[in-house]
Amino acid sequence: MSRYRLSPTPAQEAALAEHCGHARFVWNLAVEQHAHWTPGRASAPGFAEQCRQLTEARTEFAWLRAGSIVVQQQALKDFAQAMANFFGKTHRRPTWRKRGRGEGFRIVAVKAADVRRLSRTVGEVKVPKVGWVRFRWSRAVPGGVKSYRITRDRAGRWHVAFAAIPTPVPAPGTGEVVGVDRGVTVSAALSTGGLLRAPGLREAEAKRLLRLQRKLARAKRGSNRRATVKAAIARLKAREADRRRDWVEKISTDLARRFDVIAVEDLKVRTMTRTARGTIEAPGRNVRQRAGLNRGILAAGWGRLVTRLEHKAPGRVRKIDPRHTSQTCNACRHIARESRESQALFRCVACGYRANADVNAAKNIRDTAAGHAVAARGGPPSGGPVNREPQPDLPSAA
Repeated sequence: MSRYRLSPTPAQEAALAEHCGHARFVWNLAVEQHAHWTPGRASAPGFAEQCRQLTEARTEFAWLRAGSIVVQQQALKDFAQAMANFFGKTHRRPTWRKRGRGEGFRIVAVKAADVRRLSRTVGEVKVPKVGWVRFRWSRAVPGGVKSYRITRDRAGRWHVAFAAIPTPVPAPGTGEVVGVDRGVTVSAALSTGGLLRAPGLREAEAKRLLRLQRKLARAKRGSNRRATVKAAIARLKAREADRRRDWVEKISTDLARRFDVIAVEDLKVRTMTRTARGTIEAPGRNVRQRAGLNRGILAAGWGRLVTRLEHKAPGRVRKIDPRHTSQTCNACRHIARESRESQALFRCVACGYRANADVNAAKNIRDTAAGHAVAARGGPPSGGPVNREPQPDLPSAA
């Protein structure tokens, strides 16, 4: 997806918000239909049946008929894909959409003439029942666009994202392998010794966010003051997310250009960042500590970094088993939890090797990936010691 900032007029903004409302309404109806299904009962309606029901609803309700059929049908299409992802065990079950959160809709069957450039920094996109909406032409729009999605974040900003297959970054061809260890204090440590930290809010901005959150806790629900404070918090959060997204794009492009193989730990980020609150009957443990860790993981951009690496360097990203990568000495391969004295220091209890703990882990990730590559070419198996003693020549098989 190539995302651009939209600049709608007030009238266009109202029309876009109406499209978002229709898409949210249709999505929630689909969620409600599937929520009534239980084993033994007739199956919930599929996409084709829901489209037929949508046609009947548009005939009966004028306010729904006034909206775009493309927007409403694509909301059902998105729901069908979400259910397929749920049954494929790659995503969670689709849930209700709330006004002001995750607002957006998708447009398909886009023609080349539906996107045009007006000047060096301004472009236009044609939206059904809205007309031509301007956007910031920050970079070239990819060719062959067949669909796009318009979204509105909590800060009230509108964006358009054109669906296009990204062009892979060519490999340098040097055969170099880099290991990447993701962490909270250090967002990404490289086996080359680099320590990368995702940018966040500045100190003054973080203090202001804390003051706003305290104001929000005291504000009365439904009041104008609460809405104003929530909007200010959303703007700060959006600024932080933009910086993190920009950092991920730059780091992923740099790694894809410099290295042929990029090795990362195979971490289940979605599972790791689930809440630990539990239920009233079975409350969770260390909830506050887990919540802080979850926020740190998400702020470090673990998942997005690997996703963008896979987009820009397809087939060159190796996912390595994360077990013992932070407890293994890269010099003698001795495994001991005591070797990691602190978050930053690794000192092997067997050989005395000292190094930055995150860099040591990144080197272990790199060596494991390099071992896999050697084993694939008929070399020694990965994960075991490499015998560097000279070997006698074996008689060739006749």
